Amino acid sequence: MIRTEATEATPGPSRRALLGAAAAAVGTAALAPLDALAAHPAHAAGDHQSQNPTGPGSVSGAPQLPAGFRTTFTSRFIYANGLRQHVVIGGDGPPLLLVHGWPENWYAWRFLMPALARDFTVIAVDQRGIGLTDKPQDGYDSATLANDLAALMDALGHERFAVVGHDTGYIIGYALAADHRDRVDRVALAEIPGPPMLPGPPLFIEEALNNRLWHIPFNRVNDELIVDMVRGNADAFYRYEFTIQAGPMLLPEHAIDYYVGLYNRDRDALRATFGLYRAWHAMIAQNEQRRTQPLTMPVLGIGGEKSWAHYAGQGMEGIANDVQTVVIPGAGHWVAEQAPEEMLAALTTFLAPYRAAAANR
Repeated sequence: MIRTEATEATPGPSRRALLGAAAAAVGTAALAPLDALAAHPAHAAGDHQSQNPTGPGSVSGAPQLPAGFRTTFTSRFIYANGLRQHVVIGGDGPPLLLVHGWPENWYAWRFLMPALARDFTVIAVDQRGIGLTDKPQDGYDSATLANDLAALMDALGHERFAVVGHDTGYIIGYALAADHRDRVDRVALAEIPGPPMLPGPPLFIEEALNNRLWHIPFNRVNDELIVDMVRGNADAFYRYEFTIQAGPMLLPEHAIDYYVGLYNRDRDALRATFGLYRAWHAMIAQNEQRRTQPLTMPVLGIGGEKSWAHYAGQGMEGIANDVQTVVIPGAGHWVAEQAPEEMLAALTTFLAPYRAAAANR
């Protein structure tokens, strides 16, 4: 069992044609305003100086973290690729980049991070437009999102690294591995059935699948109507997603409340969280180019038994040469939070050669 520490005073808020093109499947206690932390500062060109944010969205404001978490991990702002990025960093060893999915942030990895930090320098990032990372109006296509993370690792002094991505982090992790092949040693991709590619899915699909995928076309609609609809009923909107994707293992109320408050804290923050979906067409075009050169580094697909299961690995077959698959028994979509010990075991085995090679250098 994972013990949690007391929260600080500041509260936290073919088959591939169908499945692959729908790949971002599944992915309130109000938070205090984060404007002061997430606003766009005037960044000096080439300034890679970090800052240590506090309060909601940061380590200090996150609820019910594992015991000792704040002793190991700190929040930092890093300026890279013209963007102020929020990262949570701790541990010692070769670098391991964790990329969350929708509708979450770095906090989704909280149960895995302390154990991983014993062997790796863990870097859990907030994607462009989410959490405390800057929220520009554009740059949400997968190539730019991947470039954000490559630049982040440059700024942190890491030339080569391993990557773990979940949900939309699967999409970004694939793009990072494909576009920066000389940088990524290996990549683990969890809980969607492959990177979205052509042809697209049919308009009408069976009901159970539609109930889990409807948010993709909804989130893609680039109109303020979507912001209005979600902002006025955010708790119900996100709670449906967390529930329909969960299988039999629901996330705790405090975690759902935290994510809802983080995403819906103001209109600009909410609008930015739809960015990747509104760049879906560009992302598919980029993936069509990437698929012409299959990945050569080791790839691990991780699926929850009650969610995408073996499709997480199957979706990489044909676009990667060395694919392994792990299905986590009993877990739904939110594998890092529902079955952290099982996911940790899968990652430990997969990352062992990377860790050993780094130790021998």
